[in-house]
Amino acid sequence: MKKIIVPVDFSEHSEFALEAAAGLAQKFESELIVLHMLELSNAVISSASEALNQEAIFYLKLAEQKFESFLDKPYLKDVNVIPIVKHFKVWSEINKVAEEQNADLIVMGSQGASGIKEVLIGSNTQKVVRFSDIPVLVIKHNPILLDFENGVFASDFTEEAIPPYLKAKETFEALGISMHLVYVNSPDGNFRSSSEIDKRVSHFLEKADGDLRHLEDINIVSDYSIEAGILNFANVIGADLIAVATHGRKGLSNFFEGSVSEDIANHSTLPVMTFKI
Repeated sequence: MKKIIVPVDFSEHSEFALEAAAGLAQKFESELIVLHMLELSNAVISSASEALNQEAIFYLKLAEQKFESFLDKPYLKDVNVIPIVKHFKVWSEINKVAEEQNADLIVMGSQGASGIKEVLIGSNTQKVVRFSDIPVLVIKHNPILLDFENGVFASDFTEEAIPPYLKAKETFEALGISMHLVYVNSPDGNFRSSSEIDKRVSHFLEKADGDLRHLEDINIVSDYSIEAGILNFANVIGADLIAVATHGRKGLSNFFEGSVSEDIANHSTLPVMTFKI
């Protein structure tokens, strides 16, 4: 993991993300790209007016001053930090920076355990998740523990889920996280028999891994809802992270046979990492 991007708006929650990203950067000797977007209007960006040009310069200088104090943190002492200010007016353009920088991960902050309903849905964080081609790690709280040891990757084990599974496996291995695969059998996920689940899981592993060596590593749980099953399983194994897949511009939905990914991101108290299908 060579480069990590942290989009910041100088809020408390973006500082949580910055601290978490700094911990990962120290662990992997990664370059930390701290990105602030001015979100200037088209009028300011494209105008030849002297007054509007002066306005753009003012906001740029203000952002640079905020960066200086915002990045004055002890946990950044031994981290190679590169501050970047962009004139983008929409947060979806962060993916362009990720491509330009050949970044491996985006880390973003979000409010609270249930507050992500307001922050992620129809917000800057959701826009980044929707458009990002690389994994996005959403941090909700002050990262007291920066080491992820156990991660849950929940899947419906359809062929569509193979690409995010392989990317998640690669990312987990790079971060030193033990991956716990889980399938939840529930009424809201079209309840299946044990033989049907075994057939689906076996087909998935043969397609994804080329063999069935991880068959015994898959955890099949039953619960009243898929969301509850994932969250309860994460709690039982003491997970530090939950990983879900997204459909890109369709947002956090439709990965399972319901809108489960969105619910997980809304209600999990753990950090959530998203992988684009």
